[in-house]
Amino acid sequence: MTINLSPETIRLLTVLAATIAAHFLARRALQQAEKVVARTENIWDDALITAARKPLPVLIWLGGISFALHLLHRQTDEQLLEYVAPVRSIGIVLCISWFLLKLIREVTDNIVAAQGKAGETVDRTTVDGLGKVARITVFVVAALAVMQTLGFSISGVLAFGGMGGIAVGFAAKDLLANFFGALMIHLDRPFNVGDTVRSPDKDIEGKVEQIGWRQTIIRSPDMTPLYVPNALFTSIVVENPARMSHRRIREVIGLRYDDLGKMSAIVEEVRSMLQSHPEIDTEQAVVVAFDQFADSSVNFIIQAFSKTTELGQFHAIKQEILLKVADIIARHGADFAFPTRTVLLNQPPA
Repeated sequence: MTINLSPETIRLLTVLAATIAAHFLARRALQQAEKVVARTENIWDDALITAARKPLPVLIWLGGISFALHLLHRQTDEQLLEYVAPVRSIGIVLCISWFLLKLIREVTDNIVAAQGKAGETVDRTTVDGLGKVARITVFVVAALAVMQTLGFSISGVLAFGGMGGIAVGFAAKDLLANFFGALMIHLDRPFNVGDTVRSPDKDIEGKVEQIGWRQTIIRSPDMTPLYVPNALFTSIVVENPARMSHRRIREVIGLRYDDLGKMSAIVEEVRSMLQSHPEIDTEQAVVVAFDQFADSSVNFIIQAFSKTTELGQFHAIKQEILLKVADIIARHGADFAFPTRTVLLNQPPA
């Protein structure tokens, strides 16, 4: 039995077969490319292949189906098929945006993974900030392209946005303040994700877990999450102990008034002990000096800077130094003072 196909039908079948073949070839090409890039250390080729894995087949089928519908429109003059061209353009914009968003995510993840694998310090704050800016740019450009495809005047949209931006600015001033606060955090980088920060102006202390565009999440010492609006960081003082170069040891030691004659020898030996301690940075000021006649004691101060900034190790060093100070005081026959009060009673004459 002979099947007679019209030229139009043959063209449609040809387009369908070409689309299937292109989909198959693209899939095979991506599989082969994945095997090749897996042997390289370049982070960009891995990101490109991974990002194109899903958008590329969709783009191929979009092109094939839209071309087939275009052929049908030429045959039937169906008015509904006139919308194929703008729908195809919008679909292409969305596929490209999909690819770019996946590419941005893959590149940021690959950069962090590569730096961590190499043992380098991962600046997660900068990477996340640049990724967010890139994604916002993709969204804005895609929205403008879609509006242009739908027939809207971009110049008119921008002009309307300029006038409407004033009203939106007043209505959402807090949101904009938080957005620009986040932008300043990413530019000035007073802290990064993973840093432990505190503010003497506000009751804020903890480890930075996430820096968003509206708020920053800080995990407090009691493991409670604090959601801090980013605008607050533009008006408060923030301390970042993670970036300190040294930790300071500063103590006031009180001796009895009976031990005043032993003060000079004790101070001198404590100073020598600190200057010879391997964990004390002698390039910084090492101060040991008689400081005050207090109510119940004579005080001398100890001030020095440790080489380490790690909190646990610092307290271990401080404990060792204070115990050595106690030994020095004991060797000189002196003792620590405690609050005392002398009461003088006037006795009547006998």
